[in-house]
Amino acid sequence: MLIDGFPPLTIALLVAILAASALMSGLSGFGFSAIGALCLILLPPKLGVPLLMTLSAANQLMSLRQLKADMKPIRQWWPDGPAPYLLGGLVGVPIGLAILGALPTAKLMLVFGGFLVIYAIYSLVRPHGAHATVQGNWLTSSLVGMSGGVIGGFTAFPGAPVVVWSGLRHLPKRESRAIVQPYILGLQILSIALLALQKPETFGKTYWLLVAITVPIVLPCTLIGVRLYKSLSDVNFRRVTFILLGVSGLGLLLKAAPSFAGVVHAAKVAGL
Repeated sequence: MLIDGFPPLTIALLVAILAASALMSGLSGFGFSAIGALCLILLPPKLGVPLLMTLSAANQLMSLRQLKADMKPIRQWWPDGPAPYLLGGLVGVPIGLAILGALPTAKLMLVFGGFLVIYAIYSLVRPHGAHATVQGNWLTSSLVGMSGGVIGGFTAFPGAPVVVWSGLRHLPKRESRAIVQPYILGLQILSIALLALQKPETFGKTYWLLVAITVPIVLPCTLIGVRLYKSLSDVNFRRVTFILLGVSGLGLLLKAAPSFAGVVHAAKVAGL
């Protein structure tokens, strides 16, 4: 069956990619769009990014329901919980969506993607004792959250800066997830709402058909990932997050490469 020009093989590949995304996000608490970025090889960004935002939000909702005991009560979200990050993200998301709609983002994605890959490799190979824990406050957390909002607005990867910051602070896995997951869920919902207000044509028949096909796959795979997470030690959890950060960076590089190649070609043609 064709869905507005997408043959069955394309749909099957999308389902496989998103199943892997849900499994790894359930395991780590973030990174759904890292693996899911491969969908953008098969889908145009203006369809693929909203789809990833929607499925990421569904993934986070399912994970949070399974991990209620690990989450802080809302009254404890300030200043050491997700509230400062969400406050910054509220400012950052509209900026990121404006970039998505108006500016070429290939160079920025290449720089940020390269940074994530380098940081992840360094974190995985450095000696176990060779680290220093950084201290944070609500203002720093808000700035980190704002950067995630900007990046998430045009890539659907809002969690990466918050995960990097949590890693630098060496937070235990429960405390890290208690910040990262509500943050990602809040920003994805905000991004979807703003897109719906600004560009309602984005959410057409094809979008809803793809959501209907993929959600029944994403949610069970999320549950499997959460069950695997419960068996991880703090050390192994950090290893998983570093690997997922590296995958996030590679996803950004893959997403940016075609656009960047087009820019370089245009510059050569223009004689620049």
